[in-house]
Amino acid sequence: MATLNDVAKKANVSKMTVSRVINHPEQVTDELKELVFEAMEELSYRPNVAAKALVSNRTQIIKLFILEEMDTTEPYYMNLLMGIAQELDNRHYSLQLVTKNNFDIGACDGYIICGMRESDYEWISGATKPVVLFGENRHGYDFVDSNNKEGVANATQFGIDLGYEQIIFIGIDIKEPFECSREDGYIATLQINKREPEIHRFENRSRYAANFIKENWATFKTNTLFICSSDRLAIGIQRGVINMGGTVPSDFGIIGYDGVFLDQIAFPQLTTVKQPVVQMGEACAKMVLNKIEQKNAPQGELLFTPELIARGTTTQR
Repeated sequence: MATLNDVAKKANVSKMTVSRVINHPEQVTDELKELVFEAMEELSYRPNVAAKALVSNRTQIIKLFILEEMDTTEPYYMNLLMGIAQELDNRHYSLQLVTKNNFDIGACDGYIICGMRESDYEWISGATKPVVLFGENRHGYDFVDSNNKEGVANATQFGIDLGYEQIIFIGIDIKEPFECSREDGYIATLQINKREPEIHRFENRSRYAANFIKENWATFKTNTLFICSSDRLAIGIQRGVINMGGTVPSDFGIIGYDGVFLDQIAFPQLTTVKQPVVQMGEACAKMVLNKIEQKNAPQGELLFTPELIARGTTTQR
C-alpha cells in the first residue's frame, strides 16, 4: 500500500507539501496540486480520512440546513448543493442535509445554513460549532450571497437604457435582507434617473403574479418593464401578459432574478439576473472549513456579482 512518502517521492516534492495539498489545498498552487494528485492517482494512494478525523477529534461532516420550503426554490438549491458537495469532496468532508432546525441530530464539525428568516436567529445563536450563512443578514454572521442590490440596480438601468417608459418592481412579500437589498437597488436607480418607483409584492409563486396581471390589466401601458425578484414571479408575469393578449417583448418587457433553470424553460426565454449559485456553494464550503481550521475566527461576508443575461423577454438595443 502506497504511503505519503511514496507520493512525495513520485511527485518529487516534500512530505509536507503532499500533506498541505491533501489538508489545505487552498494554500498551494494549482500546478503543485496537479503534480501531487497525479502521483496519488498513479500510486492509488488514498488519505486515511478516518484516522485523520480521529487524531484531530473531528467528524469530517458538515451539516447543511435548508430552512425554506423546497417546493418554492428548486432547482435553485440543487445547484447550491452541487457547489458545496464538490468543495467538501475536495477537502475529504461529507455533507449531511438537514431540513429541521435541530442542532442535536448527529455530530458534525460545522454548519452551513440557508433559507433562514428573522424568526430563526434565536435558534441559530445556540450553535456550538462554526456557522456560515448562505444569504446576507444583519446579525453579524459570516455569509455568502450575490450582491442583490447591485444585481437589480443593473437590471433597472438596463431597462431605462432600453427606453422603457414605466418600470415596475414585482417583489417577494417578505421583509428579509435579500429582498430589501433588491428593492433598494431598484429604488436607488430610479431616483438617480428621476423616476418614481412602483412596487408590488407577492408570495414567491407564479400564480400570484399571473393573477396580478389579470386583475390590473387595464392599468398597464405598453412599453412597461416588469423587474421581478425571482424567475418564478417573472414566469407568472409572462403568463399573465400572454393570457391577456399582450405580447412579450414588443408590448411588455420582463426581467427575472436567479437564472438557474426556470429562465430557460420560459418562452420566450427570460432575461434574468443570473446568480453564480454553484460557485457560491463552493464559497460557503470553503468559508466554513476555514472557520473550523481557524478555531471559529470571523470570516466576514463574500458577495458575488450577478450577471444580467439578456434574452427574449426584453427588447434589443
